[in-house]
Amino acid sequence: TKLKVAFMMEKHDTVGIDLVAMSVNDIITQGAEPLFFLDYFVCGKLDINVAEVVIKGIAAGCRQASCVLIGGETAEHPGDFPEGEYDLAGFGVGVIERTRVLNPKSIVPGDILIGLPSSGLHSNGYSLARKVLLDVGRLKLNRQVPELGRSLGEELLEPTRIYAKMTRNLFAKAAIKGAAHITGGGIPGNLPRILPEGRRAWINRRSWPVPPVFDLIQKIGRVSGDEMDRTFNNGLGMILVVDQQKVDGVSSTLKKMRERHFIIGEVKKGRREVTFVS
Repeated sequence: TKLKVAFMMEKHDTVGIDLVAMSVNDIITQGAEPLFFLDYFVCGKLDINVAEVVIKGIAAGCRQASCVLIGGETAEHPGDFPEGEYDLAGFGVGVIERTRVLNPKSIVPGDILIGLPSSGLHSNGYSLARKVLLDVGRLKLNRQVPELGRSLGEELLEPTRIYAKMTRNLFAKAAIKGAAHITGGGIPGNLPRILPEGRRAWINRRSWPVPPVFDLIQKIGRVSGDEMDRTFNNGLGMILVVDQQKVDGVSSTLKKMRERHFIIGEVKKGRREVTFVS
């Protein structure tokens, strides 16, 4: 539903980055290296200018991920789409030696959780975000929002971060035990998927700054904290599980790349789920 914002803004140069990001960031969670990507662009009636801008965005995403856009499909489905609208799909392929696939069984109590910041909403929760901000809050996409420091439309179309380059060096050093891409379902819905049975993630809510767009949604929509956790990334796009003895090395590598990161919690014994503490 992020595409709905692009249609309203008539701005199509960033949604292709989102498309690549959602595939590539999932590939990363295996410890794999993205190789190539293919796209699918479908509309009612093809507008060459719009399609060209969208494909350029997809190519830009592939450059960020250091993978190759090797082809794609363009289709017209007359009568299936309102004028000016389209849909996107795609898939990526990565490679990793079987012996180096990240293994959840290696995660033990005492391992540290490192959060990598998101650029905003990324590509999840847009049905709720649009309902709250546009319908309930009656905010205009082209108006400046003081809390955001830019227009609402610019905030909502901020591309999803692609974490491939920063994690590549970390995986090469075998410093990462697990990686969770925080998408739909938020931290509670994604982080437990990489934990073995008998392991619980304890996370300090105050360990990272939450971007103002999330506070704006929660305030205007009176959205509960639990629903915010289940719907949005709340400022963290990727969470890494690191051996306690290797945390300093991982942090040093990220600092050399000038990548912000936060020590957000640790793994303990317990039911396979997330516990937030303040």
